[in-house]
Amino acid sequence: GDPDTEEGLKYLKSCSPSNYADNINKPLLIAQGKNDPRVKYEENNIIPKTLKRNNIPVGYVVYCDEGHGFAKLENMLSFVALKEKFLSKHLGGRCEPFDKNNFKNLNIEIKY
Repeated sequence: GDPDTEEGLKYLKSCSPSNYADNINKPLLIAQGKNDPRVKYEENNIIPKTLKRNNIPVGYVVYCDEGHGFAKLENMLSFVALKEKFLSKHLGGRCEPFDKNNFKNLNIEIKY
């Protein structure tokens, strides 16, 4: 859609996940690169804030040195560990304790 036209803007808004955040009713883990050119950091805060407001469990992690997708091995490995922790908490089961100091040069913000 063309954001410069009324019809295009309406279409783009209809596709935005942020407009459907109130429909989420299960725990959600979100990880984002702070330098993502496609999903702006400021805009992505909408979904986790909405979930918190609605008392839906949310994990929100920002990788400060990544863009759209993860390129750095340490970030990929740390996210696997965070996923394991999140799934263990919400589905049950075991997981290794997460300690960001176990990863070299890890630059993350664990928001929730």
